[in-house]
Amino acid sequence: MKKIVSIILVVAVVACLCCFGGCGNTATTSGTGTAQPSETGNAQTSGTGTIKIGWLGPETGGAAQYGLAVKNGVDLYIEQLNAAGGINGKQVEVDYYDEEGDATKAVTGYNSLVDDGVVGIIGDVTTGPCTAVVAESQNDNMPMITASATASSITYNDETGTVNSNMFRSCFIDPFQGQTMARFASEVLHAKTAAVLYDNGDTYSTGVREYFVNECKELGIQVVADESYASGSVDFSGQLTNIASAKPDVLFLPVYYNDVALIATQAADAGVKATMLGSDGWSSVLSAVTDPSLIEGAYYCSGFTTESTSQLVVKFLADYAAKYNNEVPNMFAAQGYDAAWILCNAIAKAEQAGVKYGSADYFNAVISAMSATDGDFVTGHISYDDHNDPQKTAAIIQITGGKEAFWGSY
Repeated sequence: MKKIVSIILVVAVVACLCCFGGCGNTATTSGTGTAQPSETGNAQTSGTGTIKIGWLGPETGGAAQYGLAVKNGVDLYIEQLNAAGGINGKQVEVDYYDEEGDATKAVTGYNSLVDDGVVGIIGDVTTGPCTAVVAESQNDNMPMITASATASSITYNDETGTVNSNMFRSCFIDPFQGQTMARFASEVLHAKTAAVLYDNGDTYSTGVREYFVNECKELGIQVVADESYASGSVDFSGQLTNIASAKPDVLFLPVYYNDVALIATQAADAGVKATMLGSDGWSSVLSAVTDPSLIEGAYYCSGFTTESTSQLVVKFLADYAAKYNNEVPNMFAAQGYDAAWILCNAIAKAEQAGVKYGSADYFNAVISAMSATDGDFVTGHISYDDHNDPQKTAAIIQITGGKEAFWGSY
């Protein structure tokens, strides 16, 4: 098991401070004030010491591309926050734990972060490991926010009918994605028939698939093929042959982009002609697909678009490029940035309340402030419903001309 601890140091860059002073952000955690890193940091400047938060996710293993993107977004926000004075005059220290995409190691990592004295955790990254730590975090009432785990069970227990009150997210949820793409297929593409191919060993994939299929039934779209495969599969020819025979108008693939790359090639070989639709696991799909023409005309649901003209997005893109050698951030990086933003704003509120650092009252104050979030962030306007799920719209991304293009909000 690998544990990576990183302390984000102060970056005294005048240009960064100037940028924050004029960004005009209106996001809040309590309905008043602003959420700019500079203003969060300057709320009280007499504090000393550090504030320790945790990050839990995969930096190695099969899901590392998602974990590293989220981590990049978190790192950028914390660097800017510390450069602007931190929180309550204190620098924010991030304790990183690489759980390698494994649920058991995620629980071990969570307990390690708690033992290290963190007052909030950003993570986990994918649904399986995040689900595994939910019960542990509930027992501790540890403030947590995931940037990318989309299963509804992360924040709400269907069996008991209770909200996991300490758990939040900056991404939308599986039901929203499945229902949105079914409505898009019906209302925009005028689809009458649909097929689905999903990973039956992945909670995320099965969850999105369930809500897509159910919404299709409500909308009168006939699901003519509902195919699945085992996690780790590389041969989808049998399923795709069945799908090709059914001749659906659309093929919904609620899977991650590495699987999309394999499926796309085999779908062409099998003669599948349907318009492909995807969920947010498709983010950065063109980095994996060797021939973009194989998914030309496809659409997927995303929590972020680089084509937004929002001042917050424009600034985020510039700051991200400056820090990461002109790299363009994907959805996971943007949602990581917002997750850090929401958590740190809530911690600032707890600091301002004057409750004892790390106490039960402190945790309650952070959770209360997170629940009251209501404002504009990089990925859009975010407020929380009574299940601690964000209320936000989706960006529909279209693959056209071999590139990802913003089709519109939906």
